[in-house]
Parts: sequence; structure tokens; C-alpha cells
Amino acid sequence: MRFSVIIPLKGDNPYLRETLDGLMQLDHADFETILLPDEPYSWGDSFRVIPTGPVGPAAKRDLALKQADGDIVAFLDDDTYPAREWLANAANYFNDPQVAAIGGPAVTAPSDNSLQAASGYVYSSLLGGGNYAYRYRPERVREVDDYPTCNLLVRRTVMEELGGFDTTFWPGEDTKLCLEITRRLHLKIIYAPDVVVYHHRRALFRGHLKQVRSYAMHRGYFVKRFPETSFRLSYFLPTVLVLGMVTGALSSLLMPVLWPLYAGGIGVYLIAVLLSAAAASQSRRLAPLVALGIVATHIVYGIWFVAGLIAPRLSEETSATAPLQAAPGEANLRGTAQ
Repeated sequence: MRFSVIIPLKGDNPYLRETLDGLMQLDHADFETILLPDEPYSWGDSFRVIPTGPVGPAAKRDLALKQADGDIVAFLDDDTYPAREWLANAANYFNDPQVAAIGGPAVTAPSDNSLQAASGYVYSSLLGGGNYAYRYRPERVREVDDYPTCNLLVRRTVMEELGGFDTTFWPGEDTKLCLEITRRLHLKIIYAPDVVVYHHRRALFRGHLKQVRSYAMHRGYFVKRFPETSFRLSYFLPTVLVLGMVTGALSSLLMPVLWPLYAGGIGVYLIAVLLSAAAASQSRRLAPLVALGIVATHIVYGIWFVAGLIAPRLSEETSATAPLQAAPGEANLRGTAQ
């Protein structure tokens, strides 16, 4: 089984060098690597380079698909690097012809600084990641219907049948692709906990919340466009929380008798957040920072989810709020990813 590893990027960077080093150390021997920078650049004879100009990640991946010769196309971001057994383990899951794609966890890179690590702990925590925490830490094998492209492997024949990605959406082209795999082709996407990559996070708070904002808008918009996989209670919960905070505060000001009830509710919420942060980080030093990150994530997601929900369309300017790498961080009260 041959793999084509596809990496969209803008240009050379230190994280990419780490990615390429990781690929050179893979246990699986039969693969090619296709790099898609904006401008021509050479990273050595071991890698195929296709300059694309300043286009988005989905368009870059589609260009690579036309020249890939692997049975499986393996999508990475240029701020991830694979574990040694990444492809060797992935090959086992494709023995089932009903499996069209697999996605593995994107574990926070061990070298990330404290602010980056805190961002990762927000996503992998119970109240930050909830039902989707498996995207950030290895858990049990399961069938899924939505998975991000930072660690997604798909049969090339499936990609060709679907015509590649829908470049109308970014971020979110991966959600549309997975929807077509599971609903249109009636094939499986399997979460594979042993198909691991390491992902450098965006630091709390600015980078992390900018990412959360972008993904919240797109998820809110997708509730209308693709309700099959986006109209789910967990995506609405941060908005419910924000509305509860605002209406509770206003009601308490108008009717002071309600203040103890409101304060008690906020207190219970904050205690739950602290416990979730402590369990995820396993660090007294980082737990308060992670707790603040969870609360900020809930608020930002809750507000911008509504913005996406009421938006008549998403403009290119909206998509530009996210980084080039379609990193997998979405936030909701019980699920911090798609």
C-alpha cells in the first residue's frame, strides 16, 4: 500500500523542517511527500514540490491530488509531525474495503511552550473538548462522520470520485468532504488512536481565541448548510451559556432576590471548569491558565457561533481570520472541535 503525504503551506518555516524530519524517520517505506508552497522552493530530492501561488489549503490539496500516485492520500499541516509508526499503523485500517478514511489524534507537541500547552489542554479537557477530546489524545477506536485534515488519510479513489475538496469553504472543507463520504458514498471514517501526529498549538490567548472565533463562525453557518453533521446540541451549548450569563446578570440587577441563585450557578460552573482544567493539565501551575482558557473559549465560541448562524454567507475575509493550516480547534461547551 502506497501513501501520498500532502502538505499545503505558504513557505519554509521551522515547524515544517520538523515535519520533514519526522517523515524521513517513518517506519513505513512506501510513500511520497508532496509539498505545496506559494512560491518555488527546494527541500531536497526526497520531496516533490508543487508551487501553487497564494491559494487556500483546499485548493492546494486538490492540485496535489492530480499528481499523487499513492493508494492513500495522507493530509498533514505544516505545523504537525508524525509519530514513527504513523503510516505503518494507518495501513492496517484500510484492509476493510468499507473504510474510506481514517483520522488520528493530533497530540500537543511536547516542545510547545506553556501557553501553547495550555491551549492543548483546553481542547483535551472534559469541558473544553467533551465528546471530541479524542482528537487531541488517543482514546478508543470509533466510527466518526467529521474529521479535520491535520491528520486525515483518505483513499485516493474516494477523493477522485468526490472531485476533491469543495474549495468554497475554508475552514470547513474537511467537514463537507466527510459529509459526502459518509452520507453520499455510505462509507466509513474510522478514528484510529494509534495513527498519531504531534501538533503545535496556537498560544493562549490571542492565537487560540482567533482560531476559536473562525471555527465558531463556520460551524454556525454549517448548521444551516449541512445540518446532517452540524445541527447538534453540543455546538449550541456555549451560546446557551453566554445567554444565561447575560440574562442572569441583568435579571439579578432588576430583581436582587435572584442574585444568590445566579451567583451559585456561576460558582458551580467555575468549580466544574477548574476541576476539568486540573484533570486535563495534571499541573497545579497550568490549571488556572487552562481554566481561564476554557471560560474564554466558551464565551468567544458562543458569540461567534451566533454570528455564523445569522450570516447570509461567509466571505473570503471571514475565512482569512484562520491560519493557513486548517488546524482542528473548534470550541463548544462539551466539544471543542467539529
